[in-house]
Amino acid sequence: MSTTTASRGDAPSRNLATPTLDRESGALLHAISEHGGYAYVSMAALAAGGDIRAAEAAREMAWEQLHSGPWHSVLPVWRDAYSMACLHVARHHYGSGEFKEALRVLDMGIIMGGTLLRKDLDSAIDKVSEQTRSVRVSHLGNSEHRLVDREFDVAEVLKLLPVKSLSSKLVVKKSALSLEKFLKDHYLCASPVVISDCMAHWPAKARWNSLDYLLRVAGDRTVPVEVGKNYLCTEWKQELITFSEFLQRINSDGCSHGGPTYLAQHPLFDQINELRRDIFIPDYCFAGGGELQSLNAWFGPAGTVTPLHHDPHHNILAQVVGKKYIRLYAPSLSEELFPHSGTMLSNSSQVDLDDIDERKFPKVQDLEFVDCILEEGEMLYIPPKWWHYVRSLTTSLSVSFWWSEGETSDAS
Repeated sequence: MSTTTASRGDAPSRNLATPTLDRESGALLHAISEHGGYAYVSMAALAAGGDIRAAEAAREMAWEQLHSGPWHSVLPVWRDAYSMACLHVARHHYGSGEFKEALRVLDMGIIMGGTLLRKDLDSAIDKVSEQTRSVRVSHLGNSEHRLVDREFDVAEVLKLLPVKSLSSKLVVKKSALSLEKFLKDHYLCASPVVISDCMAHWPAKARWNSLDYLLRVAGDRTVPVEVGKNYLCTEWKQELITFSEFLQRINSDGCSHGGPTYLAQHPLFDQINELRRDIFIPDYCFAGGGELQSLNAWFGPAGTVTPLHHDPHHNILAQVVGKKYIRLYAPSLSEELFPHSGTMLSNSSQVDLDDIDERKFPKVQDLEFVDCILEEGEMLYIPPKWWHYVRSLTTSLSVSFWWSEGETSDAS
């Protein structure tokens, strides 16, 4: 008998409790009908009675609405409608003992759905996950099943990095930097810094280099990944795969048929509570009285690249497993870095640091920058608007913390 699909004959009666859905379904269906979703409402009513075909049909209708235009233009009611349909479908799979399928559908509800039914989705995931904890760890190579277990050859890595890397000015590094010193010497004057000796208390430091652990807590969860060199390339695409498949790709040099696979800028810790409990928000993120804006995962194999770009928020990048090369240019050099035109990519440079077109950008190599190799257990502070290029030098698991300016901040 499968560890994730129960036998039909002797399985106990199973049900997923959905108190928010039970309480809010009437109002939600009314709102959906007011936006023309009469067919959805009909299917949802049948789905609530246990009709799996109607539940799948309702989910497909909501899915079509989610893809009817740009994401920001999708009506929130249709995101909640998608969550509702996912709960109906997952309830059927759970009752049938199809735990992996139930978990996949619930994850889709979290990734694509709205906020109204989030508590129901989270509690359902907790319940289904109890049935899928016995993920068997196999075919992962060595007996310790570590993500990163080999020494680092700086000379070899230098051959892969952009021209002039690590040859001029390095990002200043400070050990166990006090919050007062961080605020005075870096936050207020917008100066990057590498902070060491600040993550020893994170459970993630001891756990995330273990494939066995990651498979146990997240193996059956569905996550969005990027496939291809980077988001500026035409062949780049996104896929939805299980975390176990993602780990298998990492273990086989990180590639699918379309190129490297990267779990990039995804709110993984909102989705998988076990991983969220393994990390802590650094005190530095409360500097200036601002608020945390996003907490994202950046997991991938050696060779994944985030091209030269800037972000609007203060950023702490915490390196939990592996190493990354990072190059930074000051905001004052923005014009010389040739941002893309148009709003979608205006924060990204046209300059490919891995293959600089010297005819189009003859002066780029002369621009001043600072760079570093971010080691395991270190954090890098990147001030707002600082341009940065990032390359994973090994399999790498990083966490980024973005926070906003406080209203009374004197930051420049």
